[in-house]
Amino acid sequence: MKSPFYFIVKPCNGKRYDNTKKIGDVDFIVSNSKEDHTVSNRYAIVQQTPIDYKGNIKPGDTLLVHHNVFKYYNDMKGKERSGKSFFQDDLFFIDYDQFYMYKQNDEWFCHSKYCMIKPIPKKNHYLKTHQEEEPLMGLVKYPNEYLISKGIIKGTVVYFQPDSEYEYTIDGEKLYRMFDKNITMTL
Repeated sequence: MKSPFYFIVKPCNGKRYDNTKKIGDVDFIVSNSKEDHTVSNRYAIVQQTPIDYKGNIKPGDTLLVHHNVFKYYNDMKGKERSGKSFFQDDLFFIDYDQFYMYKQNDEWFCHSKYCMIKPIPKKNHYLKTHQEEEPLMGLVKYPNEYLISKGIIKGTVVYFQPDSEYEYTIDGEKLYRMFDKNITMTL
């Protein structure tokens, strides 16, 4: 079964929410709210690519998806429903704009107009602030093809527009997902 336009995926580990944390031998539930976007599962396993897809993504690859893809919501009558991406059983349709990265052979690659920026720890300043990281500044962790064509590669220090970063944790590391157009300058 293939879709003409969408990737068909399953949630990683068969779970829509990633709301447990293992401490010792015990699984603790860290949130029981369906509205909490921080615990929705953001990883999907590709089952099928679109019919005429010519890109690098293959069945079995992992996608980093939007936090609403697998979430439940309550309709106007208060009944629990799946979101618009739901197809059947544990299969979901993913649009090109609903995922940001894909993982092949244990290596992450950015998709389309997205890139991942690693925040830089705060440098010594004379003024005290509550921030732990340098504002609007980071290292390119995962560039996309467009940034690479402009000479912006992994490890490049960049500045970005305010409120353009969206926090993700990838392989235990805090990264900001943003559009390549939000990069304003390199250092």
